[in-house]
Amino acid sequence: MNDTAIDYAAVFQALPGMVALLTPELLYADVNREYLRGSGRKREQLIGRHLFEVFPDNPNDGAASGMRNLAASLHRVLATGEREAMALQRYDVESTERPGEWDERYWSPVNAPVHGRDGSVVLLVHRVEEVTELIRARGRRGTGGDKTHGDGARGGSRGRVLEAELYTRARELQELNERLRLAHAREREVALALQEAMLPAGRQVGHHRAAVRYRPAVGALNVCGDWYDLVDLVGGNRIGVSVGDVVGHGLEAAGVMGQLRSALSAASRVAAGPAEALNVLGRYAHVVDGAESATAVTTFIDFDHHTITYSSAGHPPPVLVHTDGRVEFLDRATDPPLDARPTPVRRPQARTAYDSGATLALYTDGLVERRHEDIDTGLARLADALARHREADPETLADAVLLELLPPGGATDDTALVIVRL
Repeated sequence: MNDTAIDYAAVFQALPGMVALLTPELLYADVNREYLRGSGRKREQLIGRHLFEVFPDNPNDGAASGMRNLAASLHRVLATGEREAMALQRYDVESTERPGEWDERYWSPVNAPVHGRDGSVVLLVHRVEEVTELIRARGRRGTGGDKTHGDGARGGSRGRVLEAELYTRARELQELNERLRLAHAREREVALALQEAMLPAGRQVGHHRAAVRYRPAVGALNVCGDWYDLVDLVGGNRIGVSVGDVVGHGLEAAGVMGQLRSALSAASRVAAGPAEALNVLGRYAHVVDGAESATAVTTFIDFDHHTITYSSAGHPPPVLVHTDGRVEFLDRATDPPLDARPTPVRRPQARTAYDSGATLALYTDGLVERRHEDIDTGLARLADALARHREADPETLADAVLLELLPPGGATDDTALVIVRL
């Protein structure tokens, strides 16, 4: 049976659990039959209305926190694009038969994102399992003559104590998770400030415009070890364009990235060519903790002579797209990563020519590598996208490449991309 033969609307309605689809604004987009049955609401009472307008907290319970906890979870899923299972929640519901009276209810919620083609969250799947009867049944256990304990009342009391303990521990776990998330958010703010300080925005280099893009891995702090740099070179109409990759994620990798980027930027301004610049960077990497296995590639573009001189330290090759659509991988000067050799060895260097209007792309491996896939497949995909969109301006071209090559839910590795129109 192929996908076109499946009625997914019917499948959704037949799901055995309570499932609702929410918009990013937390409005009901759809619910299945089980959700209507379990919530005691009619479809017209839900669709198009805000979740917490329909199900507010119990106003008679000053300690009620079900709405706040659920809202926090849903907003985290929207922000991170990741599924989240919540701890057991007490979330009272107003009786449909006795307005103004609230029924004590217990729920086990799970919230999951639905991603659009651009990777953003377009819907939330809100699934809940009601466990109210289980909680009550366990609380009543033994009240009718619990032979295990010999004392029905005492057995029932013990059951309630165990349930209260379970509920308390679940709430404590949720509060601990919330504190951890707040700490993570603070670290993320520091990381973002560090990234903005160290990575240049897209800017004019000489008389030439370059487009730059940075995409963090899914679940990362939004700052990792990938970097890029564009510098004006001394003598003639020349610029240097580089990208690099430091192993790891988070603040430590960002710190190493900043050191290597700054060192290469300085070396490029005084080096005779890209190989010499990488030689200097390789020597420096030997004394930087965390620079093991770091890679980099740098290109010196001479606009007067229409040439690109390049050298690579274990990095994926830059791509030169000629005006006729021919794609050239700059892979004739590739060497091991920066800190791979115990003693420095002079790195190779190569040169190629281009015509005005050609396009140069430098990138990190997050753009082309996929699990269980040969890297040549990713490189071919990149070459095809660059060739098809080669007439677009650099900004539009960069967006098109990311849209076509990155998975809808985001890549599992960081991605940096630099596009230069030659």
